[in-house]
Amino acid sequence: MKPKRSSKGRDAARRGGKKKVSVLNTEQVEYVDWKDVNLLRRFMSDRAKIRARRVSGNDSQQQREVARAIKNAREMALLPYTSRVTTQRGRPSRDRDDDGERRPRPPREEPGPIEFEPIEAETATEQAEGAEEVAS
Repeated sequence: MKPKRSSKGRDAARRGGKKKVSVLNTEQVEYVDWKDVNLLRRFMSDRAKIRARRVSGNDSQQQREVARAIKNAREMALLPYTSRVTTQRGRPSRDRDDDGERRPRPPREEPGPIEFEPIEAETATEQAEGAEEVAS
């Protein structure tokens, strides 16, 4: 009789390979300290977002501890809330030159007073004559 095949390999391959191992487990960290900035930066993206569990390999309790520590470190100004990205996507802005420097804006023209042309009033007989011409 043939032994049954395990479906663990297929499921792991379907989901993207083997499970990630947490940095906290490999370095045997017992307590996630908010003052340990070098450790916390490993759980943040380049834009200073907290990495997801599936990316970092943390279990749910570790992820909660890491998130709380990062938030405390941000509050104490040890970590940034966001990191500025200097690359510009999309089409270039019209108010900047090729080097990214601001172009001076042309001065606005002040609108002058509005001039109206006088309209000559038609008399009742002229209106009647105009209506007869249209009707014919």
